[in-house]
Amino acid sequence: MAHPSQLGFQDAASPVMEELLHFHDHTLMIVFLISTLVLYIIVAMVVTKLTDKLILDSQEIEIIWTLLPAIILILIALPSLRILYLMDEINDPHLTIKAMGHQWYWSYEYTDYEDLGFDSYMIPTQDLTPGQFRLLETDHRMVIPVESPVRILVSADDVLHSWAVPCLGIKMDAVPGRLNQTAFITSRPGVFYGQCSEICGANHSFMPIVVEAVRLEHFENWSSMMLEDT
Repeated sequence: MAHPSQLGFQDAASPVMEELLHFHDHTLMIVFLISTLVLYIIVAMVVTKLTDKLILDSQEIEIIWTLLPAIILILIALPSLRILYLMDEINDPHLTIKAMGHQWYWSYEYTDYEDLGFDSYMIPTQDLTPGQFRLLETDHRMVIPVESPVRILVSADDVLHSWAVPCLGIKMDAVPGRLNQTAFITSRPGVFYGQCSEICGANHSFMPIVVEAVRLEHFENWSSMMLEDT
């Protein structure tokens, strides 16, 4: 959960998000080094009046400033491609959930169960209880088992939406008439918040997403209770 004046990312709750955080730190360090070098060169050019013909016309320096950017781009591209392939892998999910975007709420359908589905609306501010977050809490949470591969099928009923949970490293567009899929594994129990990340209309910012990761036995009890209610 993000907090005021936070500068970095939220704490990772999935292996993919941990990889994204490592890649962010890796790339940011390269950017810092490049910025420091460029700043040093600019300052040196401003404060010194000395010139050297060997520097002004040097094939060795031209080779260096041609190869060095190429090496830097490779150091950035290879980890990026690795994470892209990791995010695209879906290996034998234990649970499949269909998330459908509507104006302006989400509906969830647990496709492995016969009649397990519900709509998830944002709780109005006046109905919040102590400890709940304004504009982020929903009346029904998407409950999943922890440390289990979960596949999410994302689509929309009316306009473009986007199902995004930063802690899990998930952001998938919900397109009407198209079924997109992604997968994730939660590494720890907890409640993770997200919002629709597509400008889908007047109430775009009032489509919260709440994912609750629980132990397997608690998930089984929850699913049994939900099936009894339906």
